[in-house]
Amino acid sequence: MGTGPQVSPMSTFLLGVGFGLVTAAILAISTVALSLQFAVTNVPNFAHGEIMTLGAFVGYSTLQWSHSVPLAIVLAMASGSVLGVAINKFILGPFRKRNTALLTQFVLTIAISLIVQNALLWIYGGNTLPISVSSGLPVHIGPFLLTPEEDIIIGAAAAIMIAVHVLLRYTMFGKSQRAVAESPSLAQASGISASKVITRTWILTGALAGLAGFVLGLTSGGVFPTLGFGFLLVVFAAAILGGIGRPYGAMAGALVVGVAMEVSALYISSDYKTSVAFAILILALLFRPQGLFTSRMAEMA
Repeated sequence: MGTGPQVSPMSTFLLGVGFGLVTAAILAISTVALSLQFAVTNVPNFAHGEIMTLGAFVGYSTLQWSHSVPLAIVLAMASGSVLGVAINKFILGPFRKRNTALLTQFVLTIAISLIVQNALLWIYGGNTLPISVSSGLPVHIGPFLLTPEEDIIIGAAAAIMIAVHVLLRYTMFGKSQRAVAESPSLAQASGISASKVITRTWILTGALAGLAGFVLGLTSGGVFPTLGFGFLLVVFAAAILGGIGRPYGAMAGALVVGVAMEVSALYISSDYKTSVAFAILILALLFRPQGLFTSRMAEMA
């Protein structure tokens, strides 16, 4: 009997890299958001995953009644911004004004995470709600086999990374944000309103997290209350690998982690690909806790 066409190991590897680029695109959007927020507040936001989940559910609900993907994207981003601003204004902000210890603020984000997660569980239930859009047949883009939907995700992520670079390097907001990240008190003394910069950063990072959550739901085929929570440690792995609080490093870290996860799934069970991200996180913390790309990315910035 014939065995059919054989797929070369290199073709299989490139297939995994293609999937990895899609994962890296989603991861980059979320990781850059986390790093920008950490840079100006110095608080690792454990509720970041729930901002993603809220964006996913709002996008899902919008698709159900409007069948409009652009509208779903806009509302997912808007919901992420609203939740981010609410977290900053009503919870972290008052504690920050009292000079509360950063560890206490970090614990507060864990509490927020659990509250939002259970609220979504109460509203939507615990089942996975299927979500999909027509993606078309996969086509070869160079050596990669990707659907039009995946091409759009990668292209959109690249455009967002360019926009973030322009924002940080060439705008007054970017310069103010860098000043606040360096020293909030010195920035305040220089006439920069640290509170306004932090609020605007939460608006931006909330929007990016909401978008990342919606796209994650689309590529996963469903949304559920722990969607963002399960992805959060992967986001932290990419952020730490690139140097947490450094957006440029976050981009590079997301690329490494995303590709490593999907390529590993070709050789081991896909159930363990998240463990690959955790292994990368542990190795980064052991051998270069400041981040693999810190020095080079600092030069670029």
